[in-house]
Amino acid sequence: MIRPSLFAIALASSGPALAQSVVAPAADESTEIVVTGRGLADAPGDRAYDIVTIDRARIQANASNRLESVLADVAGLQQFRRSDSRSANPTSQGISLRGIGGNASSRALLIFDGVPQADPFGGWVAFPAYATGRLGRIRVTRGGGSGYQGPGALAGTVELDSATPDQLTPVQGSVAYGSRDSVDGQASAALVRGSGFATLSGAYARGDGFTPTVEESRGIVDHAAPYEQASGALRTVVGIDAKTELQMNASAFTDRRDRGSDFTANRSEGADASLRLIGRGAWGYSALAYLQTRAFASSFNSINAARTTATQSLNQYNTPATGLGGRIEIAPPLGENITLRVGADIRDVSGKTQELYTFVNAVPSRRREAGGGTTTTGAFADGSVVAGSFTFSLGARVDWWSIDGGYLSERPLAGGAALTNLRYADRDGSETTGRAGVAYQPVEAITLRAAGYRGWRLPTLNELYRPFRVGNDATAANAQLSPERLTGVEAGATLTPAPGVSIAATYFHNRLKEAVANVTTTNPPQILPGVTTYRVRQNLDAIRAHGFELDAAYRPGRLGVQASWSHTNSTVEGSGITAALDGLRPAQTPRDQVSGTVDWRHDAAAVSLTVRHIGQQFDDDQNTRVLDPATTLDAYAALPILRSLTAEFRAENVLNERVEAGISGANIVERATPRTIWVGLRYGLR
Repeated sequence: MIRPSLFAIALASSGPALAQSVVAPAADESTEIVVTGRGLADAPGDRAYDIVTIDRARIQANASNRLESVLADVAGLQQFRRSDSRSANPTSQGISLRGIGGNASSRALLIFDGVPQADPFGGWVAFPAYATGRLGRIRVTRGGGSGYQGPGALAGTVELDSATPDQLTPVQGSVAYGSRDSVDGQASAALVRGSGFATLSGAYARGDGFTPTVEESRGIVDHAAPYEQASGALRTVVGIDAKTELQMNASAFTDRRDRGSDFTANRSEGADASLRLIGRGAWGYSALAYLQTRAFASSFNSINAARTTATQSLNQYNTPATGLGGRIEIAPPLGENITLRVGADIRDVSGKTQELYTFVNAVPSRRREAGGGTTTTGAFADGSVVAGSFTFSLGARVDWWSIDGGYLSERPLAGGAALTNLRYADRDGSETTGRAGVAYQPVEAITLRAAGYRGWRLPTLNELYRPFRVGNDATAANAQLSPERLTGVEAGATLTPAPGVSIAATYFHNRLKEAVANVTTTNPPQILPGVTTYRVRQNLDAIRAHGFELDAAYRPGRLGVQASWSHTNSTVEGSGITAALDGLRPAQTPRDQVSGTVDWRHDAAAVSLTVRHIGQQFDDDQNTRVLDPATTLDAYAALPILRSLTAEFRAENVLNERVEAGISGANIVERATPRTIWVGLRYGLR
């Protein structure tokens, strides 16, 4: 069983200490400096795109209290696998949109307070780093080509904004006890003084876990998969003058999981720091600098056909990675109906994997090290024009990229000559991308919109250099991968026929060229003991995806209904080594995703029911391993006991639906989270 760490206990106890110093802001209106903690204002041209916003009330009223579950409200936004961050391998948790497939690296750009969040080495998302109590707003833009947010927005952009003081009480916290001896706690304190504020937050979660392998596939090697996770964040915002503020963020997390059999434990750790200067005067501006550090370790096993013995096959004992970068942008005064943002950004990442492999009598005999670095430098411009009933949006960026220092070294631990000693040639290039859109509002209740975009993504260090293994399936890296490039168009309409009512429908068509995929091969670069299925990372000719999205919301008062449906037809275009995949559906890409919530809110009281459906999808590139469709029901209830104390009840997967997350080896099926019940308390000083 995983035991609570001292780090987690310190985080949980830090909130009240800070809160003792809370004072009210100055009341002198003539000298008041208002700070928001946010970036520059949203552009008017955003109305030309398909954007979904999740407010803080919905973020808080979630059955699992996890970011990935909150994001599932937006149909079409998915992780590579269906498991959440309690049982999934962290390296499988990339995010994507609009059915363009995935290979565990994110094809959507995730940013938090302006900072890119994808893991510097692998492109996946460390979901336990983002306690929901820290978040004030989530904004999802479907469709690629984001200019001022940075490269990587192939399928869209997910913006996370920290909660602001008006969204927090001076002291607040929650603790819940759940199924399988699980504990989930969060706490925060907000200090507001004059022209600034500071927030301190912490979160801790642990559980004995469930057994991921479904009952009919289990053997004596299968057991529950415990987890323990903690995060903390300190945020300070200082008003320099009435139009300028300095934002300082520092955060850290630790994440330990087990995959449900011997030799499958993994560990992730990370720390982030950023500085952002925001000016909201006649000349608006933003200057951002940030640093990310990550470390990942994981063990892998090989299990015999009867699932009676598990032996260690790989010990990825350290994967350090660093990401650093910055962005500067200026918004000149061009009049009330014209906005423009111009600027430049840079991101540099480096990392390596260090592994022990080829175990003989439970002892490793070889050591592998592989890694490198990438740098992307870009310049961008993004503008909006409001002309009567029309709103026009146009953005473009040019990026110069380089991949350098790539290497692969494999040596026997006993000494002697290197088995492999490769130094890959440095590469560089440039990409031009952008987006354009128009919105037309013939009457107040109707907005018609159309947009086109082009986005790109550089392969991650993980895709370029690191081979990996899951059970008896092995995948080789490919240092010659090309960047992915997506071109897309969309058209839609948004109706707001009455207060509290909105309906949005969008049709889209995307073509992702040079899509990186794990392609099954009968001619692997290396034969490994116990491996039955070999794959190698390759650039496909393309993935073509088209479909529609429907989003609806109805909130006339305390009662609310919201629904989201994504229907996507996705097809692989392949030739040469990938010819066998031509016409097939990309792996891990369902045709339909649906989410619907009915809720009631009144002050601190709230009740909600959420239904989610995910269609059939394939676990492999050859469309032979079928993951069945699944429909789940979640429930949430909050009942005030005292003015500052609320009882909470949360239930995940109420009907205990079997949600298949993966198939490996000889049809061994893994499931996602079963029924999980939580009972807890939430405190908020009022």
